[in-house]
Amino acid sequence: MPNRTNVAIIGAGPYGLSLAAHLRAEGVEHRIVGDPMQFWLGHMPRGMLLKSDGFASTLYDPRAEFTLQRYCEGNKIEYADLGTPVRVEDFCAYGLAFQRRFAPHLENERVTLLQRTRSGFTLQLSNGTGFAAQCVVIATGLSSFEYVPPQLASLPRELISHSSAHVNLQQFKDRDVAVIGGGASATELATLLHEQGCRVRMVARRPSIELHTRLELPRPLAQRIRRPISTVGPGWKSRFFTDLPHIFHGLPKLVQSRLVKGFLGPAGGWFLRGRFDQVPLMAGCQIIGAEASSGRAILRLKSANGNEHRIEADHVIAATGYRPDVRRLAFLGAGIVSQLKLSNSAPRLSSHFESSVPGLFFVGPAAVDSFGPVFRFACGAKYAAGRLSNHLARLSRLTKREMSATAPEGAFSGLQ
Repeated sequence: MPNRTNVAIIGAGPYGLSLAAHLRAEGVEHRIVGDPMQFWLGHMPRGMLLKSDGFASTLYDPRAEFTLQRYCEGNKIEYADLGTPVRVEDFCAYGLAFQRRFAPHLENERVTLLQRTRSGFTLQLSNGTGFAAQCVVIATGLSSFEYVPPQLASLPRELISHSSAHVNLQQFKDRDVAVIGGGASATELATLLHEQGCRVRMVARRPSIELHTRLELPRPLAQRIRRPISTVGPGWKSRFFTDLPHIFHGLPKLVQSRLVKGFLGPAGGWFLRGRFDQVPLMAGCQIIGAEASSGRAILRLKSANGNEHRIEADHVIAATGYRPDVRRLAFLGAGIVSQLKLSNSAPRLSSHFESSVPGLFFVGPAAVDSFGPVFRFACGAKYAAGRLSNHLARLSRLTKREMSATAPEGAFSGLQ
């Protein structure tokens, strides 16, 4: 591998792999570092179904040659654009196949340190090697952004975990588990735990739990007009977020924050209807304290009417989502962190995903505040890969012209 490259991509999930596919097609010299589909393979429970429909659960190559639909057809896996849930196992297998096809040069290593230099950046890898890059794209997804409520901080590590820590739920069979949360992760995790023989109880602040309603298929014309489909669900507001991220980017910050906060509140997938009903639920309860006693977790709760409750569990799982905070990315050098301009702990990004540190770009969940809630989902990789690859290709061509103009005559003779 060369010790210097034009672009380094950190992360090999849907965003990183889609961008690598686009840069490869553009002929831009790059290196991509990361464990392919690691977040999905290592942090999603087996048996989980994606909330996103089939057509919205794909990765993006420039010609749309290798969609999830084509992968499923080639492997005799049940698929439909709408109405058939995608198994996380199938999505991961598809992502790995995409990587082998469009990013075969991927380096399955971990970046341990990213530092800025006068001419770009240096990256240190977990295998002890390193290299330099003119530009760096951080596409690490939700990794490092897990959120656990501070009310649970007093519990010892063996009694508390985040939902992203569990792939195999069999370890909880015949045990008492409290699942904290009221959204998609909490509802599906609690359902899967119940179905695998766990004595589970779900605790949620909201007075009731919402599950999506399955779309009527085929969709009536009136519905298609009133609520057009998008990769994040039906509705004109959803279409705005998916189709016009560049317009969202130009809105005032207060408007952006209000739009992001109010879009797609906590809700479980429609496929949980009839299954989630079997899960014991304590709704409208806030956690006011937690402690350990005799190897068990003790939770103190307060209901909406002010009554206090006390429950015990062998283990507590916080299915409380993620809060992007780039300061939690352990590989970022202190010099870079100090130069990043942040808004709500997320980097402020230019219209080409560039941060306040020249040459450093962020895509995925870290871009939500700048480009809208579509970047909470894998489908945001389509816009990010297309726009950013075009920008990086232009930078690469400009750099080559500048080098050609300043190099002594004959300096490039013999180079291919």
